[in-house]
Amino acid sequence: MSYKYLDALVVGAGVSGLYQLYKLREAGLTVTAVESAPDVGGTWYWNAYPGCRVDSPANIYQYWFSQELLDDWEWSERFPAQPEIKRYLQHVANRFDLYSSIELDTRVVSAHWKEQEGRWHVTTEAGLVYAAKYLVSCVGLLSTPKVLSFPNQEVFQGQVYHTAKWPQEPVDLKGLRVGVIGNGATGIQVIQTLAPEVAELTSFQRTPQYAVRMKNYAVDEKIMAEWRADYPRLSQLVHNTFGGFPWDPAEEGHAATLTIEQRREVLEECWADGSLRMFVGTFPEVLVDPVMNEEVTEFVREKIRVQINDPDLAQKLIPRDHGYGLRRVPLENGYYEAFNQSNVHLVDIKATPIDGFSERGLVVGGEEYPLDALIMATGFDAGTGTLSRMGVEGRDGKSLTALWRDDIRTTLGLQVHGFPNLFLVGGPLSPIAAFCNVQTCAQQQVDWVTDAILNVVNSGKSTMEPTAEREEEWVQHHDEVANETLMMTIDSWYTGANIEGKQRRLLSYIGGAHVYRELCDEIQAQGYPGFSIE
Repeated sequence: MSYKYLDALVVGAGVSGLYQLYKLREAGLTVTAVESAPDVGGTWYWNAYPGCRVDSPANIYQYWFSQELLDDWEWSERFPAQPEIKRYLQHVANRFDLYSSIELDTRVVSAHWKEQEGRWHVTTEAGLVYAAKYLVSCVGLLSTPKVLSFPNQEVFQGQVYHTAKWPQEPVDLKGLRVGVIGNGATGIQVIQTLAPEVAELTSFQRTPQYAVRMKNYAVDEKIMAEWRADYPRLSQLVHNTFGGFPWDPAEEGHAATLTIEQRREVLEECWADGSLRMFVGTFPEVLVDPVMNEEVTEFVREKIRVQINDPDLAQKLIPRDHGYGLRRVPLENGYYEAFNQSNVHLVDIKATPIDGFSERGLVVGGEEYPLDALIMATGFDAGTGTLSRMGVEGRDGKSLTALWRDDIRTTLGLQVHGFPNLFLVGGPLSPIAAFCNVQTCAQQQVDWVTDAILNVVNSGKSTMEPTAEREEEWVQHHDEVANETLMMTIDSWYTGANIEGKQRRLLSYIGGAHVYRELCDEIQAQGYPGFSIE
């Protein structure tokens, strides 16, 4: 077995992994990043499905660490599509010579802490062992797909695709009969994109969604110049808002001082922005007060209803069993209107579950729906899925997989007690898992992790991990904040409910990205109280 000794190993070369590699290398550490894909990008490599597009505006979905990068990259749209985001990440890897420190097509199969050596032994599928003092997981919060299987799938004569493992070569579905299982953020993008070009499109819907109409536009030289002039302000602003976006909700209690008409003006303004401002820029009471939530929910239902010609169909496409904002809020650009087309059909698989496959298609309630291709947009094992499958074992053989099976816990989403020198970027119980613009929170966490590692190195110590007491404090605080919200009143992937047997806990810290950053900064400034550094 071949060994490679390093100061640090970064797992993943997506948004967070590239920046983490850059930061540790700049700090003078010997560091390698491993990536299971044939190229960098992470989520933006694998999710090459039709219509894949970022839901954060490009002027904040970017790195802030290099003025030269900000100066030379030109965005083409307010909400760029997947190929452009992938090109951007490839550009970053090329511009800063990160490829020279990345091992592509390299999958981790186990990671064991060796107490006597004070190193992590990380084994790859090819049998190489990286012996690293510090192990940083940047595997992504939505990277392990939830793949469904149905009876008789092997007899189906058509093609089956999963959006999270989409083929890199072009897939031509024009003129075919296509089925889509799932209508979350991904399914919405697939359906609205394919509806105009396929012969028949059948949406197999389990849970209807509240989607906000996206306001996308081309970015010309004038807009690009305006964006660049605003970058210094934006780079600071995003770290001081609830969701890491350039918008923030009104002060708590402000909604009660307004009339219904005045509140509607706020909602109209947020809706007109055509962005996630409609989620993070209205009133904080939407997520905690059932009365306010119902008021905003009715507003959104009204906006959706006018897009659908058939009132009976509208009843099926508009949620009735939960309020707005309590599940992920997708952006759409023609999704509801697609169902006005005669070639687009809706099948309610919550009322009548899927029986299984036939040779010709999918069978629901005894009725066969002929298909040439089926696309599964069935979501992810969010937050914990990928790291739980990596065979991570800490001190005394403590299994991270076993721990999280019973109790999903971390300290700030950054470390786990019993796993020295294991750092998480995008870990569970931090804002990044669901309630923060990924670029904002990923960069904040990478900066914190880098400073923490350098603190250990510069102090002449060897290891860092949170105490059990510090971890319990964080978990209790996280749960207290979560339980004050309406999020915990329904089942969703936010609470792990989409994965059978997964512990029910809000996977993401909902106290605000700005509050979280202040907490992290305070811990760093005080010398990491509650962390054992030896």
